[in-house]
Amino acid sequence: MMSCSVSRGCWAPALRAAVRWRPGLGAGLYCTESGPRVRFAPSPTGFLHLGGLRSALYNYIFAKKYGGRFVMRIEDTDQSRLVPGAETSLEDLLEWAGIPPDESPRRGGPLGPYRQSERLELYRLAADTLIERGAAYHCFCSPQRLQLLKKEALRSGETPRYDNRCRHLTPGRVEEKLAQGQPHVIRFRLDQGATSFEDLVYGGTCHEVGSVEGDPVVLKADGFPTYHLANVVDDHHMRISHVLRGTEWLVSTSKHLLLYRALGWRPPTFAHLPLLLNPDGSKLSKRRGDVFVQHFVERGYLPEALLDIVTHCGSGFTEAWMGRTLPELISEFDITRITTHSALLDLDKLPDFNRIHLLHRIQDASWRQALVGELAALVGKVYGQHHPSLEHVERVLLLRKGHVTRLHELVSPSYAYLWVRPQVPHQQLDRLSPESEKICRLVMDLVRGQQHSTVSTQELGCELRGLHTQVKDTKYSVMMTLLRLALSGQQQGPSVAEMIMSLGFEEVCERLERAVAH
Repeated sequence: MMSCSVSRGCWAPALRAAVRWRPGLGAGLYCTESGPRVRFAPSPTGFLHLGGLRSALYNYIFAKKYGGRFVMRIEDTDQSRLVPGAETSLEDLLEWAGIPPDESPRRGGPLGPYRQSERLELYRLAADTLIERGAAYHCFCSPQRLQLLKKEALRSGETPRYDNRCRHLTPGRVEEKLAQGQPHVIRFRLDQGATSFEDLVYGGTCHEVGSVEGDPVVLKADGFPTYHLANVVDDHHMRISHVLRGTEWLVSTSKHLLLYRALGWRPPTFAHLPLLLNPDGSKLSKRRGDVFVQHFVERGYLPEALLDIVTHCGSGFTEAWMGRTLPELISEFDITRITTHSALLDLDKLPDFNRIHLLHRIQDASWRQALVGELAALVGKVYGQHHPSLEHVERVLLLRKGHVTRLHELVSPSYAYLWVRPQVPHQQLDRLSPESEKICRLVMDLVRGQQHSTVSTQELGCELRGLHTQVKDTKYSVMMTLLRLALSGQQQGPSVAEMIMSLGFEEVCERLERAVAH
């Protein structure tokens, strides 16, 4: 495919106008004093994946950076591939991620409807306009003929393309076929002479699609448009000023610009985002469940962590540090910093991102209360009818902050002692030390003496070490193992001082009494 590229220096003035927003001076169509209008237009043929989340996020950030509007449009023209529940899930997950659209099928808006299946009249009128202007034509080729063309091309080692046969039908012949009710589609004339355009990421670009592609279908036999016509018509009527989308659409943009020109419309400004890839450079595969956002929701990852990691691995921000919040991402966004290099996403680092954002939530009093309720619900779900006190849950959160990556870890078997009293036979403690009962009673006395104090975990650890002077025949490490076993049923885990602080002094005394009694 023929293409040309212009250095960034040639288009820097236009770029500066586009990104350093001033009322009435923004690049692109429909840039008013209210800022730019951008859109995220997923197809409900599947569920939201990380690549889609990243595209939506960049659009959201761009809109909020410059006081604009973020529009969600559902591209449901391929009715045969619709997945039940996908549309609802797409918008649900944007809201979960904290990047809700300003206009959408659910929220409505002044330029709806926001489903393409409800905008068919607009596409039909646009197709009629193209035909009237000689920019499109009726095609009556059967699916069987098109399949034969494809097989012949592949057999000859060529790229399959339509041979534009129906382009040459006379008006009389077309009228005759239409009168007979013959099935047909409408194709757009891809004449040579693509216009170069200035992409905000890739710079000056043009692709001569007319010389390498056959005329594309813009309106199918069932009256539904193809992507090419629908997105041009919708972006025009929805007053989209900037189109931020994946780089896989870069080649098609020249085709879309030809449609804009044929319809007499001014196109928006384009910015194509580099691909999101695996660390080895391979494509993220939708066949793997772990690229879908729902996968991370179900495993307890925070939306802030996902937003942070999908922007951290790419470009477009003045800083790249772990732990950025959405307001910080908006503040630091700079579209001139988006490079053409693919973004390598290392999901093995996601737990580290989540640990930092979970720590931030725990430290924030308002967020912490929500986490307390969420963790209490998880405990009830995992351990049946047991419902711990909210005070106890909050104490656990504060003590384990910075240590766990997800709330789900706190209901794993290694933390079961926090929610369920262990059954530890006294004989098992005696095998560790013949002074087991004495050790337990010393700790009970210590804990009772601290019930009304504000002792810290570190101070309590020092007090426990001081108790060891009253134990004659047991090493300090064995004493700690014995206490840990009595309190949790486990010989390994957090420090005994932290266990005591997590469980609370009253619960600790209850467990040590039970251990001695058994």
